[in-house]
Amino acid sequence: MQQMPLNVLGTEMTGCSRDPLTGFYRTGACETGSEDHGFHLVCITATAEFLVFSQSRGNDLTTARPEYGFPGLLPGDRWCLCADRWQEAFEAGVAPPVHLESTHILALEFIDLENLKQHAAVT
Repeated sequence: MQQMPLNVLGTEMTGCSRDPLTGFYRTGACETGSEDHGFHLVCITATAEFLVFSQSRGNDLTTARPEYGFPGLLPGDRWCLCADRWQEAFEAGVAPPVHLESTHILALEFIDLENLKQHAAVT
């Protein structure tokens, strides 16, 4: 059995969501690899405000794209988000809540840990 990578807290990463099934590899976890050019590392809970922001930046996360196994997101859904999109939303004041235990440690190459902690989801 393959061990999960570490999360931003330095402990074993936990899954993000199985409904909707998330992750670049659709494993339910914010894992990454050489094919993941967007670095889908940050486990978030989508908010209406963030979904509008993301769409305004050309990334419509609300419309289903079955050809990519993407169901479309609703506020309250957990999802593995690209690290640079979370950082962009943070800078715009609309960062969605983050599940630290499910966010890949490599996110720290793009995002300051204190900023993630300030937006930690209440679980």
